[in-house]
Amino acid sequence: MEAPAAPHDPAEPTAADITVNSPEEMKELGRKLAKLLRAGDLVMLSGELGAGKTTLARGLGEGLGVRGAVTSPTFVIARVHPSLGDGPPLVHVDAYRLGGGLDEMEDLDLDVSLPDSVIVVEWGEGKVEELTDDRLRIVIHRAVGDTTDEVRHVTLTGLGTRWATVDPSVFSA
Repeated sequence: MEAPAAPHDPAEPTAADITVNSPEEMKELGRKLAKLLRAGDLVMLSGELGAGKTTLARGLGEGLGVRGAVTSPTFVIARVHPSLGDGPPLVHVDAYRLGGGLDEMEDLDLDVSLPDSVIVVEWGEGKVEELTDDRLRIVIHRAVGDTTDEVRHVTLTGLGTRWATVDPSVFSA
């Protein structure tokens, strides 16, 4: 019997790199990650246009069992998807059009929603980190200029004590 992995120092991020070969695999990654999420979690999605952030968010929504199709909230900035069961709602935010850090984000009251929801923020780098020290940062890389290549390289980094006990291998399980 294998001994459980010892939790690592919360100051050290929990990280994993995953290769995703298609939009369906990106959605499946979201469904798998949803099993790790709970109310109070902040997920930050980064990557250039067309990288697959919304596809991953769609998988998170499916995995969390929320109501409504998870689509890009670019023009409405944020959408709340209530749970169809006993899980937390998903708050899906697209900060692409928001220019100024947390001040502009405060109008969305994410700090009020965070304890009871899973908040997923696309384009949140430099804008939402002050909400919590505990967050899952997901960066999606794709071949620059090649719009036909569906392969994505995804880096998942769990920051803070919430993610300190999570074995990085579960990200790719």
